[in-house]
Amino acid sequence: MSTVLVTGAGGYIGSVLVPKLLDKGYRVKALDRFFFGTDKLEPHPNLVLITEDSRRIREEHFAGVDAVIDLVAISNDPSGEQFAEATYQINHISRARTANMAKQLGVKRYILPSSCSIYGFQEAGVVVDERSPSNPLSTYARANELAENSVLPLADERFAVVVMRQATVYGFSPRMRFDLAINGMTYGGWKNGVIPLMKDGTQWRPFVHVQDTTDVMCLLLEVEPSLVNGHIFNVGSDEGNCRLGELGETIARTLPKRVDIVWYGEPDHRSYRVSFDKIERTLGWKAKWTPAEGALDIYNALEAGLVTDFDRTITLGWYRELVKWHGIIRRAEMYGGILDIGGDDSR
Repeated sequence: MSTVLVTGAGGYIGSVLVPKLLDKGYRVKALDRFFFGTDKLEPHPNLVLITEDSRRIREEHFAGVDAVIDLVAISNDPSGEQFAEATYQINHISRARTANMAKQLGVKRYILPSSCSIYGFQEAGVVVDERSPSNPLSTYARANELAENSVLPLADERFAVVVMRQATVYGFSPRMRFDLAINGMTYGGWKNGVIPLMKDGTQWRPFVHVQDTTDVMCLLLEVEPSLVNGHIFNVGSDEGNCRLGELGETIARTLPKRVDIVWYGEPDHRSYRVSFDKIERTLGWKAKWTPAEGALDIYNALEAGLVTDFDRTITLGWYRELVKWHGIIRRAEMYGGILDIGGDDSR
């Protein structure tokens, strides 16, 4: 039985990946700060929860580990801009350090889930592949590219390194997020009968379902290292390359209630179409989910009451809330507590 260390294991993708690994017979060490709670991962005899910051990962965390899936990240553009220094520390430096430590400590395989956002903006008609020049427009995208550049040179015959450039992820997860495009559109349609779309809707963006991208992570643990070692793979599907305006219309037609589209904001300058030929050709993998299917699945989950902690589904909003309460508690705390305090010197 192999052991996999998953960083960021309590997040949107990790809370789908970890149960999938356990079902496949892996032991899992799930390392996370668990900002969104430990309840997203059900107890399991082969699961060990490690509450730790990836920037402080230690040698002991790699004991018995065969592979690392380094999911940890400050994981969207707004959060990356507000917490820029932390984003570089976590998304780049901590992942580079984790990869180096893994190699030194005898781990056999390292998987870096990166992002297609490093393609940033491309001219109309251009379809980028893994060899195309990058054009990262945000702190999040730049930190991902730096992480890629740090870990890929570590690949050798004893240490397999592979990078996944994920399309924009969507779909239902135990740690649900509604700050992702398809998820947010679906939530708006379910709650208010309105899909909010950032102007002007002509932007191209690739999408991949959370079940599909976690399937790829499992596949990359199983394939012969020679097929993937030192490689970058775009993860998504040609069918998932969508113009945002047309995507909103598709979701509006799919949801089982009347839904209107409302435009907001300034035009989003990120626009890129991505080729996924390499992963299909090399590994024979194809995405199973479509955006319409994913949106309907989220809608049904909302109808069934499977999402309850809505305050935690907007990543930046929850980070801000944690920072606010951290300040309040630090100011109010005395002698190790608020009302209950350490020691008994009250006489």
